Amino acid sequence: QVQLVESGGGLVQPGGSLRLSCVASGLINNIYAMGWYRQAPGKQRELVATLPRGPIADYAESVKGRFTIWREHEQNTVYLQMNSLQPEDTAVYLCHADISHYLTGRQGYWGQGTQVTVSS
Repeated sequence: QVQLVESGGGLVQPGGSLRLSCVASGLINNIYAMGWYRQAPGKQRELVATLPRGPIADYAESVKGRFTIWREHEQNTVYLQMNSLQPEDTAVYLCHADISHYLTGRQGYWGQGTQVTVSS
């Protein structure tokens, strides 16, 4: 099996910063893309940022200029640096990865989520 484990969430004041990380482990043959989604209470899950193996990232309009995503390919890790956080960024942040498993082939995997709360 493949596991995605997130860390780095927490409580921060408006204008503050947090860095999330997500590590993929298991019988991984290849990781095609890794990214972050978020889901606030009563709202649909939405894309925050995603990054394929190449350098071009895709960001939600609401986070452009404030959030940065990058990957450490050798460590199967994706990071999300979040600056200038606002209360509307409060949500559970979930890691997603498009992974080829040695035995079961290619599919998408989700982490368990990490809570980010922006409040004074």
